Amino acid sequence: MSNDAQTEAQGIVADAPPDNWVDRYAPEVTRPYLRLSRADRPIGTWLLLLPCWWAALLGAAAGEGFDLGTAWILIGCAIGAFLMRGAGCTWNDITDRDYDAQVARTRSRPIPSGQVTVRGALIWMVIQSLIAFGILLTFNLPAILLGIGSLALVCIYPFAKRFTWWPQVFLGLAFNWGALLAWTAETGTVFDAPSVLLYVAGIAWTLFYDTIYAHQDTEDDALIGVKSTARLFGAQSRRWLGGFLIAATVLAGGAVITALAPLGAPLALALGLGGVWAFGWHMLWQLRQLDTEDPGTCLRLFRANRDTGLILALFLAVTLLA
Repeated sequence: MSNDAQTEAQGIVADAPPDNWVDRYAPEVTRPYLRLSRADRPIGTWLLLLPCWWAALLGAAAGEGFDLGTAWILIGCAIGAFLMRGAGCTWNDITDRDYDAQVARTRSRPIPSGQVTVRGALIWMVIQSLIAFGILLTFNLPAILLGIGSLALVCIYPFAKRFTWWPQVFLGLAFNWGALLAWTAETGTVFDAPSVLLYVAGIAWTLFYDTIYAHQDTEDDALIGVKSTARLFGAQSRRWLGGFLIAATVLAGGAVITALAPLGAPLALALGLGGVWAFGWHMLWQLRQLDTEDPGTCLRLFRANRDTGLILALFLAVTLLA
């Protein structure tokens, strides 16, 4: 039996990292559901979580500093990101099951490959959502309301690629909502300038990394009629990505300045802006490496955005010590 056939027989998803923890250690009966939640591909959880961490850390630096409440927000957002990313991916795979069956990279996913039924997937989605809701209830009321409000974006996103060339905008709106939620959980205030700027910076960042990701599927997407910014931009993708890079960096810098400049703490401000510079530099490094005709490079660079977001989070954490 060939390696590809053996992999398919074992139910392993084609674009999962080799030797991931689900395929190696999870009980066999749980593997199809964990694969459905993309637990074997953790990059999405990181990309959902990191804007939450940016906002919570920046809110703490701009306010009363790091305390047990901040620690719980960071932990709660991490657990919630894992669960809600899993629920969102489950919903995405339910709605996209017919499309996924026609794309080489996605036909091995649990629903089109027959590992999980649609009914089983719906039950799994509800279980994940209810546990995440229990965590959300530990935050303050404005944050709870924001969390509930995000469900509309989660529901709409899978359909966006059917009616717009800009589905990555809808992904950005959903994936970065945590910046608003975590800031509100930390500070108790909604839609402050720093959180809104972080939110929009995150949307620009999502347009950057998810356009790179979408370049893996441009040929299949064209055949089945799925829209994406990768298909829209085509040969001009590098120029557009450069614009998203600049927008994300400038907006993140604006968030840091509006949050920390009023404190009169130049070291904290310098550290925060240093994190923004490093964040932008890492995206520039990706852009220089990019070959949109090489799916392997696109996937590698997409996954590298975990480090992009972590760099900014780490600098913002250090500002708390300044």
